[in-house]
Amino acid sequence: GLPMKFNVGLPIDPKLGFIEKIVEHKDNISEVYFSWGSFPGGRHAQTLAENAYPWEAEAKLIETLRYLSSEGLKFNLLFNANCYGAESLSRSLFTRIGDTVDYIATEFGLESVTTTSPLIAGFIKDNFDDIKTRASVNMEIGSVEGMDYLAYKFDGYYMKREYNRDLAKIRELRAWCDKNGKGLYMLANSGCLNNCSAHAFHDNLVAHEAEIAKLDNAYGFSGICHGYLKGRIEEYLRLTNFIRPEDLHLVADYFDGIKLATRVNKNPTAVLDAYLRGYHRGQLTGLLEPDHSGVFYPAIIENSMIDESFTKTVLECDKNCAECGYCREICKKSIVRLEEI
Repeated sequence: GLPMKFNVGLPIDPKLGFIEKIVEHKDNISEVYFSWGSFPGGRHAQTLAENAYPWEAEAKLIETLRYLSSEGLKFNLLFNANCYGAESLSRSLFTRIGDTVDYIATEFGLESVTTTSPLIAGFIKDNFDDIKTRASVNMEIGSVEGMDYLAYKFDGYYMKREYNRDLAKIRELRAWCDKNGKGLYMLANSGCLNNCSAHAFHDNLVAHEAEIAKLDNAYGFSGICHGYLKGRIEEYLRLTNFIRPEDLHLVADYFDGIKLATRVNKNPTAVLDAYLRGYHRGQLTGLLEPDHSGVFYPAIIENSMIDESFTKTVLECDKNCAECGYCREICKKSIVRLEEI
């Protein structure tokens, strides 16, 4: 395949030969990203492994980083929570961030920090000359203005997921980044719904999950997508923005790195494998985060049955989804009902 540059997330409990796979393909992996300790994040805390004490999980993470560092891999640290609550502006938060970044940079090396907070980005810029700052995909930056407003804080940006299949927009953002010496990155395998109206609320809940877990809660909330997609399998391609392993080559050259969400996937090795190979046979939803396989079962979307011209077509279409049934037709033809096999 192409010498693509993947940014790969460390799972809380990396199993199934995932670390070995990273090392084996290190020429294609520009970064390994992770969160640290009890810092709120855009995903569950890195040390909250189900079957380990927090200090065991931290020891395991340190051991993993030491090994990957010895193999020459580069690291990206996440401070990507949507909210830092009452601590957002506090001296104590920035002291902890400074100590953490200092420790990781000294012990293992640290290339870059991805954050949602302009203040954290500014703090890193002011205190660590050689560490790059990057705007998190959770900031949903999808315009030249959005990048320009924070150009003094960030060295690079994750593009809003919804533009993954919009070549004109990708070219526009890339041209601005080139002109302004900035990096442009994408998240390739999001299973999130486009323009999800519950996204900000959900990200805020995740950021506060440690506090929330201590309370007597009246409700649970795990996103609205699972409920919405029930009975709507034919709409799946239209409502999402991932790029399949087969089609990544159509856009890869516009990005400095391509992020794969692998931190909470049941089988991160399979995800990495599929994207390294540029081919996946089997249910499509299992490659994505969130994974909606359970919603559709016993029906699956068989990735290898998706028309090979699909992404090429939607990259340049006029996005008039209300009047066009193209994505629905493509999706329909790729649905397999397991009970019929």
